[in-house]
Amino acid sequence: MIDMSAGKQGSVVTRMAPSPTGNMHVGGVRTALYNYLFARQNGGTFILRSDDTDKERSKKEYEDQILEIFNWFGLDYDQFYRQSDRTDIYVAAIQKLINGGYAYTAEGSEDNPDNPVIRFRNPNTTITWHDVVLGDITVDTTDLGDFIIARDITSPLYHLTSVVDDGEMNITHIIRGQEHMANTPRQILILEALGYERPQYVHIPLILSPRGGKLSKRDPEVLPILTYRERGYLPDALLNFLALIGWNPGGTDEIFTKEDLLKLFSLQKIQKSGSIYNAEKLLWINKQHINALSEEVKEKTVLEFLPQSIKDLPQFSTERLHRALTTLIERITHFGELRTLADEGELSYLFDTPSYEVQQLIWKNDTAENASKHLQHVLEIITTTNNDLDAEAWKKAIFPYADTAGRGNVLWPLRFALSGKEKSPDPFTLLAILGNDESAQRITTAITRLAS
Repeated sequence: MIDMSAGKQGSVVTRMAPSPTGNMHVGGVRTALYNYLFARQNGGTFILRSDDTDKERSKKEYEDQILEIFNWFGLDYDQFYRQSDRTDIYVAAIQKLINGGYAYTAEGSEDNPDNPVIRFRNPNTTITWHDVVLGDITVDTTDLGDFIIARDITSPLYHLTSVVDDGEMNITHIIRGQEHMANTPRQILILEALGYERPQYVHIPLILSPRGGKLSKRDPEVLPILTYRERGYLPDALLNFLALIGWNPGGTDEIFTKEDLLKLFSLQKIQKSGSIYNAEKLLWINKQHINALSEEVKEKTVLEFLPQSIKDLPQFSTERLHRALTTLIERITHFGELRTLADEGELSYLFDTPSYEVQQLIWKNDTAENASKHLQHVLEIITTTNNDLDAEAWKKAIFPYADTAGRGNVLWPLRFALSGKEKSPDPFTLLAILGNDESAQRITTAITRLAS
């Protein structure tokens, strides 16, 4: 039975066929992205296939994860298939090959001679195909031997199922990693024996490890895909990063949304050689995408990633969070870093009275008396100034006195009184975040402690 419900004849049809036998790899996401972009650019069809014919290793949890990944990235597909649902189609194809003399039942392997297998009868010929990225490629198939296409009539293997699906679904372009180059000669032999039209092949470059060689799931820089989501990376940022590993539209721009990629992507601009997975570059790209978010989305996402321990602090409010938003965004490259900052005690002073040793309020060789005097002067400025000044306005109000009395002498105790930290946002930013009343309360507390 022929399945004609997939791609339309004459239109671009691409596919992604991940195997649900483990966590999806970043290389798989890049391959899916290229297939998606090319199909959408050409008004074609993008098909997602679950290559689940390995019954022992395939698991529903991995398939569910794949679907969740596609959903997170917004890589919407037009049809979804499971190869395990298509056994009858593969059986018909195997029988056709046997009837035509292209395949035969043979003895099993040396390790398992009692279980016959089905082998493809290699014509020992030379095959040439044109690869969109790599150009013309010629292979002598003799060295491939008579290769196995099924364990038995109802247990097809990868080469057979892949070719049959590509043929039945009218796949026009097979866009996949260069590690699959070795599969192409076998698959061309099978598709020609079955009478399918040959698709165009596009073998994209490898993603390389910083230590050389093909990037592996074991490389420490690589995270499981959904872990990037858990750590607060943006999906468009990750797509942007992966798109540029092996493709570049030209020019100096490096920041692209998915919509930008849909306009700019071109198979002709895919590079032949591999590129290194640079985790620092990913952080930089993610930071640019965070900066481009609307203030509303920034605040909503910060609120999502802030630990409950911060939200439970006595002075936490959405108003205070709104005033702190710019400072928080400046300090992160992905939203998950908010959790790290919280764990390190770098956020609590924004929403709770800080604790510190009184001696820490005093700048270098200055005295407690002077520190108290400087804080008193700043307190007078605060109590006679309108609310809602921004950091720059506070700087203009306080800096003249700090320049006269000594910047360290004035600004160090002010910063410590407000944050209890040696390193924190500058005191003018803290004043803008905390507001006049809370700032005055913290400074008053510091003056009282210095007096004691």
